[in-house]
Amino acid sequence: MTTLSIPATLIPGDGIGPEIVDATLAALDALKAPFTWDTQIAGLGGVKASGDPLPQATLDSIRRTRLALKGPLETPSGGGYRSSNVRLREEFQLYANLRPARTIIPGGRFDKIDLVVVRENLEGLYIGHEHYVPIDGDPHAVAMATGINTRQGSRRLLEYAFETAVATGRKKVTIVHKANIMKALTGIFLETGLDLYEKKYKGKFELDTVIIDACAMKLVLNPWQFDMLVTTNLFGDILSDLVAGLVGGLGMAPGANIGADAAIFEAVHGSAPDIAGKGIANPTALLLAAALMLDHVKLPELAMRLRTAIDETLNIDNVRTGDLGGTAGTAAFTKALVSRINGG
Repeated sequence: MTTLSIPATLIPGDGIGPEIVDATLAALDALKAPFTWDTQIAGLGGVKASGDPLPQATLDSIRRTRLALKGPLETPSGGGYRSSNVRLREEFQLYANLRPARTIIPGGRFDKIDLVVVRENLEGLYIGHEHYVPIDGDPHAVAMATGINTRQGSRRLLEYAFETAVATGRKKVTIVHKANIMKALTGIFLETGLDLYEKKYKGKFELDTVIIDACAMKLVLNPWQFDMLVTTNLFGDILSDLVAGLVGGLGMAPGANIGADAAIFEAVHGSAPDIAGKGIANPTALLLAAALMLDHVKLPELAMRLRTAIDETLNIDNVRTGDLGGTAGTAAFTKALVSRINGG
């Protein structure tokens, strides 16, 4: 047993968040993962407690631990609140969004999928420079948005993707762009990626490029032709959900937001308030996010044990929640998973 202690911020979140976080903590405890948790609130809970979806204490905690695991957050409607997820990315400069998609339950429409989408997290159209131009008494007559991609931001993200590809043995990286139309905005990303590959990574993996619309079609026709996709913010947002659909939906999709000084791991699905408190939520996405977190803190053997236990619980024990066609509640699934981790 390790004596290592790794401080980490825990944000249970809203809706089903606390239920899936509890399940994930039970699994991490069974693995004897050495996290020392500082529990904080955010989202709707933050608004109710302190009038802010991202209370200062939560930000201070992440700044101190530089590591967080979070359940889904609900952005309150009205009141001008911005997405807490976008604010967290900006606050901690979490420039890389890592979204792996791997088939865990075989027999779906697509089998043996093992893909990674690496998305730029801070630039592009997502920065929200938008305004309206009033004409003839219509205050919203014209809508305008400005997208900004920088050479430095593109290189930082592409370097992260290329380094990750080398470290994890990915054979091919595909840069996804729309440089045929958005020649400047996505052209800078494509050009930076091709240049970086030539100067530093040539021969370490195969590099390919594809236009976003063709990529979406190819992912549906033959996803196995791809290995790692790297792209700008908006395209990455769309494609990461698309590849999640290939493996069963957002309930199977973990996410990691990586920056120079902090990393936040999450289930990318919503807070599902309609099923909150019913004990039927599927914790798989957050469990897989915890595995990514274990990889990040250089505990790959614990990450592998967790992934293997998830696979065996779902496929050997056939203990599955309702969204996966099973009858197990969150507690029964967690109990079966912990038993697997303990060698049961």
